[in-house]
Amino acid sequence: MSRFAAVDVHYPPSGGARAALVLADSARFSTIVEERVRWLPEAAAYQPGAFFARELPPVRAVLAATGDLDLVVIDGYVDLDPHGRPGLGAHLHAETGTPVIGVAKTAFRTATHAIPVHRGAATRPLYVTAAGVPVDRAAALVAGMAGPYRLPDALRRVDALARANAVP
Repeated sequence: MSRFAAVDVHYPPSGGARAALVLADSARFSTIVEERVRWLPEAAAYQPGAFFARELPPVRAVLAATGDLDLVVIDGYVDLDPHGRPGLGAHLHAETGTPVIGVAKTAFRTATHAIPVHRGAATRPLYVTAAGVPVDRAAALVAGMAGPYRLPDALRRVDALARANAVP
Protein backbone atom coordinates (compact mmCIF):
# COMPACT_ATOMS: atom_id res chain seq x y z
CA MET A 1 0.00 0.00 0.00
CA SER A 2 1.34 3.45 -0.91
CA ARG A 3 1.72 6.05 1.84
CA PHE A 4 2.23 9.77 1.33
CA ALA A 5 2.76 12.33 4.10
CA ALA A 6 2.56 16.09 4.39
CA VAL A 7 4.16 17.75 7.42
CA ASP A 8 4.29 21.23 8.93
CA VAL A 9 5.54 22.83 12.14
CA HIS A 10 4.26 25.82 14.10
CA TYR A 11 6.05 27.70 16.87
CA PRO A 12 3.63 29.33 19.33
CA PRO A 13 4.74 32.60 20.94
CA SER A 14 4.83 30.85 24.35
CA GLY A 15 7.60 28.52 23.09
CA GLY A 16 7.89 24.93 21.97
CA ALA A 17 6.88 23.45 18.64
CA ARG A 18 3.77 21.72 17.35
CA ALA A 19 4.41 19.38 14.41
CA ALA A 20 1.55 17.97 12.36
CA LEU A 21 1.26 15.26 9.74
CA VAL A 22 -1.44 14.05 7.39
CA LEU A 23 -1.18 10.68 5.65
CA ALA A 24 -2.83 9.73 2.38
CA ASP A 25 -2.86 6.65 0.18
CA SER A 26 -2.25 8.59 -3.03
CA ALA A 27 0.02 11.41 -4.11
CA ARG A 28 -3.08 13.51 -4.88
CA PHE A 29 -3.88 13.49 -1.15
CA SER A 30 -7.56 13.27 -2.10
CA THR A 31 -8.33 11.14 0.97
CA ILE A 32 -6.56 11.73 4.27
CA VAL A 33 -6.32 8.40 6.10
CA GLU A 34 -4.58 9.60 9.28
CA GLU A 35 -3.71 12.80 11.10
CA ARG A 36 -1.09 13.12 13.80
CA VAL A 37 0.26 15.94 15.99
CA ARG A 38 3.32 15.99 18.24
CA TRP A 39 4.16 18.65 20.81
CA LEU A 40 7.76 19.47 21.71
CA PRO A 41 8.00 21.70 24.80
CA GLU A 42 11.34 23.10 23.62
CA ALA A 43 12.38 24.25 20.17
CA ALA A 44 15.69 25.51 18.88
CA ALA A 45 15.95 29.21 18.16
CA TYR A 46 15.71 30.36 14.56
CA GLN A 47 19.12 30.67 12.90
CA PRO A 48 19.29 32.52 9.57
CA GLY A 49 20.57 30.13 6.91
CA ALA A 50 19.98 27.09 9.15
CA PHE A 51 16.17 26.88 9.29
CA PHE A 52 16.48 23.09 9.09
CA ALA A 53 18.15 22.99 12.53
CA ARG A 54 14.92 24.29 14.07
CA GLU A 55 12.47 22.37 11.89
CA LEU A 56 14.07 18.94 11.69
CA PRO A 57 13.55 17.81 15.33
CA PRO A 58 9.76 18.42 15.30
CA VAL A 59 9.48 16.84 11.83
CA ARG A 60 11.39 13.78 13.08
CA ALA A 61 9.05 13.57 16.09
CA VAL A 62 5.86 13.57 14.03
CA LEU A 63 7.30 11.07 11.53
CA ALA A 64 8.73 8.74 14.21
CA ALA A 65 5.95 6.13 14.33
CA THR A 66 4.88 6.49 10.70
CA GLY A 67 6.87 3.65 9.18
CA ASP A 68 7.94 3.58 5.55
CA LEU A 69 6.65 6.32 3.30
CA ASP A 70 6.67 6.73 -0.46
CA LEU A 71 6.90 10.53 -0.30
CA VAL A 72 6.98 13.43 2.19
CA VAL A 73 5.75 16.91 1.27
CA ILE A 74 7.13 19.75 3.40
CA ASP A 75 6.27 23.41 3.74
CA GLY A 76 9.52 24.97 2.56
CA TYR A 77 12.48 24.30 0.32
CA VAL A 78 14.40 21.09 -0.28
CA ASP A 79 17.48 22.92 -1.49
CA LEU A 80 18.20 26.62 -1.33
CA ASP A 81 20.04 27.28 -4.58
CA PRO A 82 20.73 25.64 -7.95
CA HIS A 83 24.04 24.29 -6.62
CA GLY A 84 22.25 22.10 -4.07
CA ARG A 85 22.79 24.03 -0.82
CA PRO A 86 20.69 21.82 1.47
CA GLY A 87 17.50 23.08 3.06
CA LEU A 88 15.08 21.25 5.34
CA GLY A 89 13.94 18.83 2.64
CA ALA A 90 17.47 17.83 1.63
CA HIS A 91 18.37 17.11 5.25
CA LEU A 92 15.19 15.06 5.70
CA HIS A 93 15.86 13.13 2.48
CA ALA A 94 19.47 12.44 3.53
CA GLU A 95 18.29 11.07 6.90
CA THR A 96 15.39 8.95 5.68
CA GLY A 97 16.07 8.15 2.03
CA THR A 98 12.41 9.02 1.38
CA PRO A 99 11.68 11.28 -1.59
CA VAL A 100 10.83 14.82 -0.42
CA ILE A 101 8.94 17.57 -2.21
CA GLY A 102 9.26 21.10 -0.90
CA VAL A 103 6.35 23.47 -1.45
CA ALA A 104 7.15 27.07 -0.53
CA LYS A 105 4.63 29.90 -0.50
CA THR A 106 7.21 32.63 -1.01
CA ALA A 107 10.18 32.97 -3.32
CA PHE A 108 13.59 32.57 -1.74
CA ARG A 109 16.19 34.88 -3.26
CA THR A 110 18.75 32.18 -4.11
CA ALA A 111 16.27 29.44 -5.06
CA THR A 112 16.22 30.39 -8.73
CA HIS A 113 15.91 26.69 -9.64
CA ALA A 114 12.53 26.24 -7.90
CA ILE A 115 9.69 25.53 -10.32
CA PRO A 116 6.74 27.94 -9.99
CA VAL A 117 3.40 26.12 -9.89
CA HIS A 118 0.12 27.95 -10.36
CA ARG A 119 -2.96 26.27 -8.90
CA GLY A 120 -6.61 27.20 -9.18
CA ALA A 121 -7.25 30.84 -9.95
CA ALA A 122 -4.22 32.01 -7.95
CA THR A 123 -1.94 34.55 -9.57
CA ARG A 124 0.91 33.90 -7.11
CA PRO A 125 2.73 30.60 -7.63
CA LEU A 126 3.97 28.02 -5.18
CA TYR A 127 7.68 27.21 -5.48
CA VAL A 128 8.55 23.52 -5.80
CA THR A 129 11.89 21.81 -5.14
CA ALA A 130 12.58 18.10 -4.64
CA ALA A 131 15.01 15.36 -3.63
CA GLY A 132 14.62 11.73 -4.66
CA VAL A 133 12.12 12.61 -7.37
CA PRO A 134 12.73 14.72 -10.50
CA VAL A 135 11.68 18.30 -9.82
CA ASP A 136 9.48 18.49 -12.93
CA ARG A 137 7.59 15.41 -11.72
CA ALA A 138 7.34 16.96 -8.24
CA ALA A 139 5.86 20.14 -9.74
CA ALA A 140 3.29 18.06 -11.66
CA LEU A 141 2.38 16.19 -8.44
CA VAL A 142 1.85 19.48 -6.58
CA ALA A 143 -0.23 20.86 -9.46
CA GLY A 144 -2.41 17.73 -9.29
CA MET A 145 -2.90 17.61 -5.52
CA ALA A 146 -6.51 17.76 -4.33
CA GLY A 147 -8.11 21.12 -3.72
CA PRO A 148 -9.23 24.11 -5.75
CA TYR A 149 -7.02 26.72 -4.10
CA ARG A 150 -3.43 27.90 -4.45
CA LEU A 151 -2.43 25.74 -1.48
CA PRO A 152 -3.44 22.07 -1.83
CA ASP A 153 -6.02 20.83 0.70
CA ALA A 154 -3.52 18.52 2.46
CA LEU A 155 -1.12 21.42 3.07
CA ARG A 156 -3.95 23.63 4.29
CA ARG A 157 -5.05 20.86 6.69
CA VAL A 158 -1.59 20.11 8.06
CA ASP A 159 -1.01 23.85 8.59
CA ALA A 160 -4.29 24.11 10.53
CA LEU A 161 -3.35 21.10 12.69
CA ALA A 162 0.06 22.57 13.46
CA ARG A 163 -1.48 25.91 14.40
CA ALA A 164 -4.29 24.50 16.57
CA ASN A 165 -4.47 26.15 20.01
CA ALA A 166 -4.60 23.04 22.18
CA VAL A 167 -1.37 21.38 23.21
CA PRO A 168 -1.80 17.60 22.80
